[in-house]
Amino acid sequence: MMIAPKFWTEKGLISSALLPLSALWMLAGRLRTALARPESAELPVICVGNISVGGTGKTPVTAMLCRIAKEQGYQPCILMRGYKGRKKGPVFADPSVHTTADIGDEAVMLALNNDVCVSADRIRGARFIAAQNKFDLIIMDDGMQNPWLHKDIILTVFDGQSGLGNQRILPAGPLREPVASGLDKADAVILNGKDETGLKELFAQDLQVFEGQLHPDQKIAKTLNGKRLIGFAGIGRPQRFFTTLKQTGAELVRELSFADHHSYSEADLSRLHQEALHAGAELVTTHKDWVRLPPEWRARVLALPVSFRVSRADKTRLVSLLSTALAKRPD
Repeated sequence: MMIAPKFWTEKGLISSALLPLSALWMLAGRLRTALARPESAELPVICVGNISVGGTGKTPVTAMLCRIAKEQGYQPCILMRGYKGRKKGPVFADPSVHTTADIGDEAVMLALNNDVCVSADRIRGARFIAAQNKFDLIIMDDGMQNPWLHKDIILTVFDGQSGLGNQRILPAGPLREPVASGLDKADAVILNGKDETGLKELFAQDLQVFEGQLHPDQKIAKTLNGKRLIGFAGIGRPQRFFTTLKQTGAELVRELSFADHHSYSEADLSRLHQEALHAGAELVTTHKDWVRLPPEWRARVLALPVSFRVSRADKTRLVSLLSTALAKRPD
């Protein structure tokens, strides 16, 4: 995915000129939904999705849900399409075998601590997971706009800092679908970070809202305190990562942003390495970017993993939400 254009934050001339294309995008989505006949999986499906593209925090939220499900004694499997991966699946992700070119960076990262099935066809993926007879829950990373697989619960993730931009549909704005239709699908909302754009005003009073934050790995964060760093990131919201780096007490001498899911070339990494040498600094990136690096470069670049956390009260409510989905599990 490209770096989000600035005109997505305002209703200016460029955005307005693209509105006819947005109308076509919306029409195509409505036709697809109208023609689809959703199929129910053998196992309950919890979908973690979003209304806007890129950088809301779906993947960390998915990891958190898996962690909570395991704590409750469940056996979840993540279902995802493996964005930018060449394998269509269904296949279980194995970080010791599959590369990010095979199954995408998010699948590799999640598979380090979770069972992950990559499948471009979500229905085939859900059947593949159920056929293993070892899982009792499917957590679907993305796919909120996929009309073919029935979801028992849909959790819609919003970024509190960036909000919904100009609230226009792609390509005039960052939205995959109108806000109203997206919220109508949602069983609950997960807000990533403080609401700085008035998102809560859009939510119905009876819609459950869970609020949380991304937290860096504390052991690694402590080692960054006082270090001179050059930070680089190819994620949806790179500025959030750079802010986190500064909060560790590191001296961030340069910030470099790449397109989301950027595939780093030897030339990219050599240039970054030379800049770090010249500045007397070390290179640091996100965990998601780090798994995309060639193996020979990983030892030269620091990674700062993050995890999404909610309050104890919200965690209790999430457990209740999981129980609702699992009540539909077949005997």
